[in-house]
Amino acid sequence: MPGNPEEPPHVSTTAPASRAAEVLARPITLNGLTVPNRIVMAPMTRQFSPGGIPGEDVVSYYSRRAAAGVGLIVTEGTYVGHESAGQSDRVPRFHGAEQLAGWAKVAEGVHAAGGTIVPQLWHIGMVREQGQPPFADAPAVGPSGLRIGSDEVTGTAMTQRDLDDVIGAFAEAAAAAERIGFDGVELHGAHGYLLDQFLYAGTNRRTDAYGGDAVARTKFAAEIVAAVRETVSPEFPIIFRYSQWKQDVYGARLAETPEELEAILTPLAAAGVDVFHASTRRYWLPEFEDTGSDLNLAGWTKKLTGKQTITVGSVGLDGDFLKGFRGEGAPLKGIDDLLDSLERDEFDMVAVGRALLQDPEWAAKVLAGRVEELAPYDAAALRSLS
Repeated sequence: MPGNPEEPPHVSTTAPASRAAEVLARPITLNGLTVPNRIVMAPMTRQFSPGGIPGEDVVSYYSRRAAAGVGLIVTEGTYVGHESAGQSDRVPRFHGAEQLAGWAKVAEGVHAAGGTIVPQLWHIGMVREQGQPPFADAPAVGPSGLRIGSDEVTGTAMTQRDLDDVIGAFAEAAAAAERIGFDGVELHGAHGYLLDQFLYAGTNRRTDAYGGDAVARTKFAAEIVAAVRETVSPEFPIIFRYSQWKQDVYGARLAETPEELEAILTPLAAAGVDVFHASTRRYWLPEFEDTGSDLNLAGWTKKLTGKQTITVGSVGLDGDFLKGFRGEGAPLKGIDDLLDSLERDEFDMVAVGRALLQDPEWAAKVLAGRVEELAPYDAAALRSLS
């Protein structure tokens, strides 16, 4: 692509309403779930659930966006039932009677608003800081006890019993999701958290069956997928989110070539993944420039696996999301190029993050061509649940 690859293409901030509606408003079926359109709310961690229990404000937060045209909600990351899974008592959990009762109300609210919803099931692994809630005595665990970007062992390398316990926790959370009315699940295998720590050679130094080459490093995540697949109904969609980049190591890569990526994704697809959610920081960047292809990570994922894919990364905005954590906003960016890729079936759905924090009505406005009503992103949106 011409110009600075870090900058978005120079495209109009307006797409004709008819085109946006034609491309984005098409229904899509993910395994046994029909989603009314191609717009996904991206998972964004929100610490507004004291005791890990989502309340009525969380119900309203998600339902409002479903009512305004988001076809599929992927919730913020929710901790599975393993004591080392998280490090905040305000991030929601997907285990426990009160927590699940709260989530059941969220699912009910989203359905009443016309949307569909899946929880993102999450274990942070070695990102955990010792002594943090909700279980202060729980150790940080990972494939080799290593944090991203460090060769110092500061945590616990997981034993087979640890692995089995976490596999069981994901399966139990998925079963609970189906039981209380959710439409599928997303497994968080991205951004340097536990599943990604196994996939990434920089944090997985194991010499047993769970470490070694790219295929061996997928074994733990594939076993989680298979356990979830066995626990839920055959038509219940399983989404797997993954990324090349990691927390604080944005240049990290699971795969340098399409062949390496195929080796990683194939076992996950075979284990039961229906949809891959390919997380990038800027959706318009080609993933493997040396190939001469403009396909992004979601595009390559679909080409290599044949599975449906979701793209994500600064949709609707010009500016990296990490700047938001430093209090910086972002100007608007058009989506004409995104619609081009969707029309070419390079990927199937589009996940929107900050733009939906800024404006719960984003989907309705874009679908109706009311882009003049959109506002630039203000980082203050991170601090409220509106």
